[in-house]
Amino acid sequence: MGRVCIALGGHALLRRQSEDTADEMRKSARTGAEKVADIAAAGWEVVVTHGNGPQVGRILLQNQAARRRVPPMPLDVCVAQSQGQIGYMLQTALGDVFYERGMVRPVVTLVTLTGVQTDDPAFRHPEKPVGPFYSEREARRLAKARGYTMAPDAKGGWRRLVPSPEPRSIVEGPVIRDLVAAGVIVIACGGGGVPVIEKGPRLVGVEGVVDKDLAASILARGVDATVLLILTDVKGVYRNFGTEQAELIPALSADDARTMLEAGELGAGTMEPKVRAAVEFVEAGGEGSVIAALEDALAALGGEAGTTISEPRT
Repeated sequence: MGRVCIALGGHALLRRQSEDTADEMRKSARTGAEKVADIAAAGWEVVVTHGNGPQVGRILLQNQAARRRVPPMPLDVCVAQSQGQIGYMLQTALGDVFYERGMVRPVVTLVTLTGVQTDDPAFRHPEKPVGPFYSEREARRLAKARGYTMAPDAKGGWRRLVPSPEPRSIVEGPVIRDLVAAGVIVIACGGGGVPVIEKGPRLVGVEGVVDKDLAASILARGVDATVLLILTDVKGVYRNFGTEQAELIPALSADDARTMLEAGELGAGTMEPKVRAAVEFVEAGGEGSVIAALEDALAALGGEAGTTISEPRT
C-alpha cells in the first residue's frame, strides 16, 4: 500500500451530543481505533493525529474551577496534557483491537511540539476562543490581572481569545518518520501540537493553539506519507453545504479546491482549514488527500467515499 497520515477530528473522542465522561471517551476511542486498525490491516503504514478541542476546553474549565486550590497551568501545558490524555485512550483502544484481531502492531503516543514563528500576525491579533464562558466582570478582571484578550461570545458570556499561529514544522518529525518506517503506529501532534518558538538554542512553549488539520498536513509531509486522510463528522466536501441543494463532491483537483477556498465557499473554521490542509499536502508533492466521515475511513482510502483532492494525472 503506502503510508497514510490519519487526522481524527476533535470529536473522535467525544461524539456530538455525548455526555462528557471518561466512559464516553473510551467508547469513541474504540470506534476510532477500529477504523485505524482496518487501515493497518489493509497494509498501510500509519501515523495518527487528532484534535483536542473538547478535551482541552475541559482542562481549562477544571483550571478555572480549581484556581483557588491549585495554580492554573498555562495553555501550552494544557495542550500537552490533552495530548497525553487522548493518546493514552487511543493507544490502549488500538492495543485491544489488535489483540482481538490477532494482529501484532506496536503503538506509541508521542507528545509533539510544533514550531511557529515569533512574528506570526496571530500573536498580535488573537482570534481563537478557548476555555470556559465568563461573566463580563470576571472577563475584565482576567484581562487586567493576567493580560488575557477577552471578548463577548455569540453563544453568550465572554471567552478568552488566544493566537492560532501558522504551523511551520513538527519538531519530532524525523523521529516519527523512523518509528513509522519500523512498523510502529505513532499517535502524534495531538491538537496541532504544542506551539513553540525558538529563543536561541531553546524551544519555548507559547500561549496559543495550532489548527489540527494544518499541522496534520505538515506532519504528513514530514513523515513522507503518500496520503493525508482527514476524518470528520460529515461525508466530505459539499457544494452549497447546509442548504437543500447540498451536493457531495467526490473528487476535486487541487486547483479547483483552491478556487473554492478563495471564493469563500467553505465554512471558515470548519471545512475551510481541512480543504486548505489537503491542498497544501498535494501541492507539496503528496499523492492525494481525502476528506471523509470516520465511518467511511477505509472506503475513502480506496476512492469509494468522501472527497479526494489530487493533482490531475498527466
